[in-house]
Amino acid sequence: MRVITWVFRLFIFFALFAFALNNQQDAAVRWFFGYEWRAPMVFIVLAAFGLGCAFGVSAMVPAWWKHRRVATRKSVPAQAAAAQTPLGTTSAMPEHPPRDGL
Repeated sequence: MRVITWVFRLFIFFALFAFALNNQQDAAVRWFFGYEWRAPMVFIVLAAFGLGCAFGVSAMVPAWWKHRRVATRKSVPAQAAAAQTPLGTTSAMPEHPPRDGL
């Protein structure tokens, strides 16, 4: 399975490398008010990909923070209940008698 994973990674790398070599001509991104950015097409595609990843991560950060707050609130009462168990008891689960025949 590891060989298949590495073959797949090599295929992706060489496909992207061939894409970069085939798209070295200049391209233009026209902004508002007559501004224009000229660069090789590979850099433009890479910049668009990077900005999209950054935007996606920044859009998910508030939800991650919310889930983290909820998880810490739920774990604090569980830790407090575990700290309040009387000494000598190991768990709140009842002990089961051993099974016969084992």
